[in-house]
Amino acid sequence: MVAALAIGSILAFSGCLGEDGSSASGRAAVVKVAGSTTVMPLVEASAEEFNRIQDQARVSVSGGGTGVGIKNVAEGLADIAMASRDVKAEEIATYGDRFVETLVAYDAIAVVVSQPIADAGVTGLSRDEVKAIYAGEVTNWKEVGGPDERIYVVAREVGSGTRDTFNEMVMGRAEAETPGVTTSHGSNAEVKTAVTRSDKAIGYLGMNYVEGGALLPIAYQGVAPSDEAVKTGSYPLSRELHLYTFGEAIPEARAFIDFVLSEEGQKIVAEVGFVPVG
Repeated sequence: MVAALAIGSILAFSGCLGEDGSSASGRAAVVKVAGSTTVMPLVEASAEEFNRIQDQARVSVSGGGTGVGIKNVAEGLADIAMASRDVKAEEIATYGDRFVETLVAYDAIAVVVSQPIADAGVTGLSRDEVKAIYAGEVTNWKEVGGPDERIYVVAREVGSGTRDTFNEMVMGRAEAETPGVTTSHGSNAEVKTAVTRSDKAIGYLGMNYVEGGALLPIAYQGVAPSDEAVKTGSYPLSRELHLYTFGEAIPEARAFIDFVLSEEGQKIVAEVGFVPVG
């Protein structure tokens, strides 16, 4: 109820509501959110609750990757972009320096292996080992303490914020070549499916996707991904998750962002597997 009243007051202050508290146009405004599939579960869960507790705005969510979200918000095709990385210099050069960033959660990229590989003893890898696998310099699990099996290497497609962050943190730069990759996928869910369906795969995905399935998040540089490791910064592949607008947000989009940052919204952050900003 408190959250609903807060949202109502924000919209009313912006002049979006009539005297009776209804939408001035009589219809709910649609807030379009697009972008990162990592951030998407958080935003979908938040949108479901936001849409339930008020009727002045309706949030619609679609994926496509961080790059798509940033492009869409800059071109006016979306009101909010979901992003698992910062806006790039080349994106600012293309669209202008009007991006407004809001930190909404912390996440980590988990390096995962198929369960049979974990069972065979691969429960942790160093940065040099992961880098060598994705560079194509290590191609058999026996080279890193595993079974005599060729490594099936899974990655994200170009445009993914998770891919860019992984490449920057592991390979040395976001645009790094990864010739060791066997298959690339458009979402975290697809990476998870590829790793779980294989008996010899390695992949990377948002930490909130690792529950369930025949895979194991392994230690990276000796540290396993966990909420505590993300909060303290001890896990090397930790990152920030953002919502972006292009210029000043429309009132309904601002109300939704404020909801995500509210106490209720941050409870949803934790419930879907991310680390709250508070």
